[in-house]
Amino acid sequence: MGLGWAELTAAASLVPSAASEAFAAGEDQQALTLLRRARDGQPAQSAQWAYLERLTGLVLIHLQREVEGTFALDRADPLLEAFGWPTPTLDALAGD
Repeated sequence: MGLGWAELTAAASLVPSAASEAFAAGEDQQALTLLRRARDGQPAQSAQWAYLERLTGLVLIHLQREVEGTFALDRADPLLEAFGWPTPTLDALAGD
């Protein structure tokens, strides 16, 4: 069962605006820190946690820290699939 519009909007709202702004400004390390803080504020292994963990992994890959980033995706993607949540791309961080 997939998410409706309200749920998708709620998923996107998990991304801190400051993280989006930092990423857009090229401050990738700051974006990563803010995403990690937001992720750590969610219940472990929840859909919300997984959504932010995936974005964290994508930023790590963007920073050429492929191994760490891939592990983050490996943790997040099965949970997102199990909960029926979308797998965000960096566009979610950019606000697109």
